[in-house]
Amino acid sequence: MDEFSDKYLAWFILKEIPDLGNRLYKQLIHRFLAPENVLTAPESQLLSVAGISKQVVKRIKEYKNYQSLAQAELDQIYSHKIKIVTMTDPLYPTLLKEISDPPPYLTYLGTLDEKAPSISIVGSRKATAYGLNSATHLAFSMASNGFQVVSGLARGIDTAAHKGALRAGGKTIAVLGSGLRQIYPKENFSLFEEICKNGTILSEFKINCIPFPHNFPIRNRIIAGISTGTLVVEAEKRSGSLITARLAGEYNREVFAVPGSILSKKSCGTHSLLKQGAKLVENEMDILDELHQFVHVQANSQSHVQAQNNGMPLKKTTKSCPFMDKEQGLVYKHLDSYPKHIDKIIESARMNSGIVTANLADLELKGLVQRHPGNYFSLSEE
Repeated sequence: MDEFSDKYLAWFILKEIPDLGNRLYKQLIHRFLAPENVLTAPESQLLSVAGISKQVVKRIKEYKNYQSLAQAELDQIYSHKIKIVTMTDPLYPTLLKEISDPPPYLTYLGTLDEKAPSISIVGSRKATAYGLNSATHLAFSMASNGFQVVSGLARGIDTAAHKGALRAGGKTIAVLGSGLRQIYPKENFSLFEEICKNGTILSEFKINCIPFPHNFPIRNRIIAGISTGTLVVEAEKRSGSLITARLAGEYNREVFAVPGSILSKKSCGTHSLLKQGAKLVENEMDILDELHQFVHVQANSQSHVQAQNNGMPLKKTTKSCPFMDKEQGLVYKHLDSYPKHIDKIIESARMNSGIVTANLADLELKGLVQRHPGNYFSLSEE
């Protein structure tokens, strides 16, 4: 523990100092090279750093007031076998260091792979079956091409993206809006554990920090900053995913969006991005064409075998099922991944409305069809 404290205590002390934000922290490290040098620097040298106030300099000179807080956090990290990477460490994500306010250090579980490029995939927490299938498929394809898939472990699109990458045998990075000892949402605990074994879980928050709402816009800059590009799959007009996309654009990274139905509120945000110049994505090649310089692993037959073994929903190749009777099969054939109103299903199936309604209910009970508000139906994402 002494060696652990010697290595990281100064980093944590500096982080505890009030009003010393990430932007100023980066400037101080750039000027003095190490936090130990900042803590022992003469007052005159500290005051010469652009943007620093006399009050912050005074607090730095009184850094021992913050030592016990820093040590307590380090003790917790050490006892739970959580790892730390600082911005001067070769394993710290290179692209993240380029933003104006990177975290001075990150706590993480799993393994860091600085060599592999990353693509972030984000979107609605209350995604449609179409959105979930799109996110899973695109994450699988990008992981098969050597990209780490970055997302936020949230419900919906984030979860689908992580699972798609894992099913491809690839790596995924989950950036939390809480500490590493506060898994959110709770239902993603098994996914959290799987990512620890086959990817990275990281956070800039204290390890017992709960998921405060204001944490998520803060963590979105990491998702955007760590990635070569950001793909948005379904987002409403006011969405955290749009914050991530905006930040990606500010960081001069590529922004991609998956188009959706003009009748769906879930696609208003993605369509807005497309109007602003985001790259329209129909398949993984639309992404790979823009990020071709990062591609170093091509999809191979082993990935496709693994996809089949893991039930990868790449594409509905058939609309028949041994558990359906003839009428159910006829109704099922007129459904797809994107929700369709029952009137449209009746019209295309050319069947009595009562028969269609009854068969949709049976298919829903079998888990083959998903019902949405307003009498809309889609194929189940399972």
